[in-house]
Amino acid sequence: MDIYLATGNAHKAEEFGRLFAQAGLRKVKVRSARELGGMPHVDEVTGTFRGNCRLKADALRAIAPEKSWVLADDSGLCCDALQGGPGVDSAVYAGPRATDAENRAKLLQAMGKTPPSRRGARFECHLILLGPRGESEHFLGQCPGRILESERGEGGFGYDSLFVPAGETRTYGELPASVKDTSSHRARAFALLADWLRERGVA
Repeated sequence: MDIYLATGNAHKAEEFGRLFAQAGLRKVKVRSARELGGMPHVDEVTGTFRGNCRLKADALRAIAPEKSWVLADDSGLCCDALQGGPGVDSAVYAGPRATDAENRAKLLQAMGKTPPSRRGARFECHLILLGPRGESEHFLGQCPGRILESERGEGGFGYDSLFVPAGETRTYGELPASVKDTSSHRARAFALLADWLRERGVA
């Protein structure tokens, strides 16, 4: 079973590679969109994670080999004090060409002096798997936590150095990848995907 990842984000591709390896899904061969000439450009205009995820899945499905599968991800950070923002705009929060550091700086500015009681947040991940015969499956993972007033840790990517997951005292920027790979929003969505694959004998 060949699964092409509908992402041009090297960090996400690496994380998915680890997740598939750890799940022991030996019949699955994870392939990069680079093998198809790169991830097609997608205007993420739906306003929802699930809608944008489907746009990306459809874009890669259109150029993927006929018998292959396509897996798309759309995810982001939703902050209580920002009415769910930056949400679907997480990757471009500080502008279309913004770096992770610029996005984090804007988030800290937007949160300002928000008290600890209102700094709750969650990471949310939607996965859509499209198959060669029109199959379409959706998996949702969420990870609650809180936003700090300053960055901590050099690991991870995106907003990881600002986010402390529930039940932890360290940010995802401080925690080892082995912890993130079992508790993150992406890991939780992936666990549902892995269960679906196992139920169909793909292991």
